[in-house]
Amino acid sequence: MRLPPMNALRAFEAVARHASFKHAADELSVTPAAISHQIKVLEDFLGTPLFDRKSRALELTPAGSRCYPGIHAGFEAIRSALARAALVEPQSKLLITAGPAFVGRWLAPRLHEFVALNPDVDTRIDASLSFSSFEADEVDVAIRFGDPRRIENLDRGELSVERLVEDSVLPLCSPDVLARAGLDEGPQGLASVPLIHDGSLSKIDPQAPGWADWLAAAGVRDVDATRGLRFEIADHALQAACDGAGIVLGRRVLATPDMERGRLVTPFGPELRTGLWFHLVCRLAGRDSPPVAAFRTWVRDLLS
Repeated sequence: MRLPPMNALRAFEAVARHASFKHAADELSVTPAAISHQIKVLEDFLGTPLFDRKSRALELTPAGSRCYPGIHAGFEAIRSALARAALVEPQSKLLITAGPAFVGRWLAPRLHEFVALNPDVDTRIDASLSFSSFEADEVDVAIRFGDPRRIENLDRGELSVERLVEDSVLPLCSPDVLARAGLDEGPQGLASVPLIHDGSLSKIDPQAPGWADWLAAAGVRDVDATRGLRFEIADHALQAACDGAGIVLGRRVLATPDMERGRLVTPFGPELRTGLWFHLVCRLAGRDSPPVAAFRTWVRDLLS
C-alpha cells in the first residue's frame, strides 16, 4: 500500500493527540483551516472519516481509533531518534603544529597510533616553522624545538611548556652504504664515504655539534669534515642518507622511525648531545581538556 502525504499524517496525529484542530494548528504553526484540509486529504485517501464532527467534543471514529496508535508511535519514534541525534557530542578537535621535519620524520609515521587510540578526536596537523598563535590560529598543541631557556620563556602564566626530550646527533647511513663502504670495521672508513651535513641545528644554535666536532670526539683524523653534501633541512639530510647518498650526522629523534624500520643504521659512536630540546606547548587553560591530555600522555610516553 502506498503511503499518504506526510503533512496529512502529521496533521492527523496532532489533532488526535490534542483532540483539537486549534491546538494542532498552533503546534504545527499553521491555520486551523490548513489542518482541516490535511485531515480531509487523509480521509479521502483512506475513503473513510477519521473524526466524528457531529459531537460537541472532537472524537475519533472507529477507523480513526485504529489508525492513531500506530501513527502516533511512528512520530514518537521519529522524535526520539532526533532527540538522540541532538545529544551526540560533536567530535573533539585537536590542532597540532610542529616543524616540517618533526612532522614528516617522527609524527606522521606514528600518528595513526594516536588516532586509533582516540577515534573521537578530529586530529589535524599544521607543519610550519613559524610559531602559530594559540588564539588566532586556534592551535591546541605545539611541538617546539630549541634552547630550553628560549622556549620556556614563553610560559608567562598563559602557556604550559613541558620538556619532552633532548635531541642528539650520531652517524647514520643505509644498510647498503654500511656494507659497501666497510663502515662496520670502524670510523676510519669515513674517508671513503660522502659526508652528509645537516645544517638545521646550526641555524638554531651556531655552537651545535657538526661533523668536525664528532670527528674530534671520536678521535678520527685524516677525514675532511668540510666535504660532502649540505642540507639546511633535517628531513632532506635524513632522506639522502636513507637513499644511500652517504653518511649523515643525523638527529636521533627525527631518525628514530627510520632506524626502527631498518632504513638507517648507526655503525659506530659516539653520540653527541646538542643541548636543544623538543617541548610540548599548550594553553594552560586547555592543558587538561580530553584531547590535549590524551595527546600529551601519548607523546610523552614515546619521547620522554
